[in-house]
Amino acid sequence: MHHWEAALNIAGRELVFNMDTLLTMWFTMGILIAIALLTRRNLSLVPTKLQAAGEGIINYFVDIAKSNMDEKEAMKHSPLLLTLFFFIVTANLIGQIPWRLIHLQQGELASPNNDINMTAAMAIIVSIYYIYYGLKKKKLKFFFPGFTLDGIIITLIDFLELFVRPFSLALRLFANILAGEMLVVTFIGMCAYFLPLPFMLFEVFVALVQALVFTLLSTSYIALAVSDEH
Repeated sequence: MHHWEAALNIAGRELVFNMDTLLTMWFTMGILIAIALLTRRNLSLVPTKLQAAGEGIINYFVDIAKSNMDEKEAMKHSPLLLTLFFFIVTANLIGQIPWRLIHLQQGELASPNNDINMTAAMAIIVSIYYIYYGLKKKKLKFFFPGFTLDGIIITLIDFLELFVRPFSLALRLFANILAGEMLVVTFIGMCAYFLPLPFMLFEVFVALVQALVFTLLSTSYIALAVSDEH
C-alpha cells in the first residue's frame, strides 16, 4: 500500500518517513500509556476487572518465561516481552478502526504493523537484545560453542540464524496484518454492511495470535541466548 511520506534533509541526506505509520504508532502508545495510568491509579487488594485482566496477562507471560529460563532471568526479561505483546496486539487491533473515514492526500491510516519498517524495527530490537545478553552471559561462546567440526557447523548455522530470525519475525507479522486488512477492504468494497463482519471478527483473532506468536518466539530466542549449556 502507499504511505503518506514526508522527507527530511539531514546533513545532505534525505530521510523519508511514513507519517501514517508514525501517527498510528503514537496513537497506539498513547492508548497503552492511558490504560497503564488508569490501571495503576486504581490498584487495590480486590482487583477491578481491568486490573485482574492485566495481572492475568502478566502472570501468563511471566510463567512462560519461567518455563523457558530460570526465575531470575525470567523476571529480568519479562518487561520487554510484555511490552512487545501489549504493543503488537493493540497496534493490530488499531487496524480494525475505520480509518478510511479520515481522508489523506497520500496513503491512508491503518495498523502500524502493516508497514514492514515497523515490524522490522521490533524484530531488530529483539535481535540486538538477545545477542547482547547472550554475549554478556556466554561471552564469545555465544558465537563459538566449540572448536570441533560439529561446533564449527553449528556456529555457521547460528550466524545464519542471526539474520533469519529477525527477517522471519518481521515478515510474518507484516504479511498477516497487511493481508488481513486488504481482505477486509476488498469485502467492504463488495458489500459494505454484512459481508466484511465475519472477516473483521477473524482479524481480531489473528491480531491476538500474531502478537502471541511474535512474543513467544522472542521469548524462545532470549531463552536460547541466556540459558546455561548442559
